[in-house]
Amino acid sequence: MSEVRGPLLAELVLSALREDLGDGDVTSEATVPADLRARARIVQKAEGVIFGLEPALLAFRLMDPGLSIEERGPEGEWREAGAAVLSVSGDARALLAAERTALNFLGRLSGVATMSARAVAALAGTGARVLDTRKTTPGLRALEKAAVAAGGGTNHRAGLYDAVLIKENHIALAGGVGVGWVSITKVSLPTHPGPRCGPALSIAVARAGIDPGGADVANKSAWRLCSGAGPDLSELKACGRARFITMERSEDPDPRQTPAGHRPRPVRRPA
Repeated sequence: MSEVRGPLLAELVLSALREDLGDGDVTSEATVPADLRARARIVQKAEGVIFGLEPALLAFRLMDPGLSIEERGPEGEWREAGAAVLSVSGDARALLAAERTALNFLGRLSGVATMSARAVAALAGTGARVLDTRKTTPGLRALEKAAVAAGGGTNHRAGLYDAVLIKENHIALAGGVGVGWVSITKVSLPTHPGPRCGPALSIAVARAGIDPGGADVANKSAWRLCSGAGPDLSELKACGRARFITMERSEDPDPRQTPAGHRPRPVRRPA
């Protein structure tokens, strides 16, 4: 999480606290004594990978700089329900004020890390890697990409600035894929590539992607393009929040006759 430490992380957490607190926690101020101290303990409710302790702790510390950390569980590991995640003690009103913000960061990022771990486990032994995208929560991209990595996934491009990725809209607006674009790192093609997309496989790209555009990821045109004698690394995007694609090369792209069937399959708990 090195990219989101320091001022950036503090800004994100402060913004979240301001959103929740507004002019103050009126309920705690009316019911909890000002000098009361308390202990807060966060326990894992379901199996999965914990991630996001830094923003969670920062939320508590911004409300109570004298906060004491009594227990802190590991991040990036598959753990069972009931495992201790975090235990802190400090000013009772401060703990209550920061509680929801801390849990929101922790829950969101742990969910991303857990789904990443499930996808990695589902693809184990296939030689495939799980990559993330730019489809992130606004303002939380760096944190969510760090969570993907914590779950065993691989970070793709961080934004529009650090890698070239030609997609269907670019192809349409440019009038086709130019064979002279030799510095391109990735070309993403539609499921039913037309004549304008043909030159893509002759470009010296690092990755060619297929966006299924629907549930039928076994489309023969897409499969042949992915497994053709073009780029060394092919990509097939998953089309479903909790279902991932297993790809195995085969001479026959018929989904009924291949080991994996080229069909989405439910994610499994990591072994």
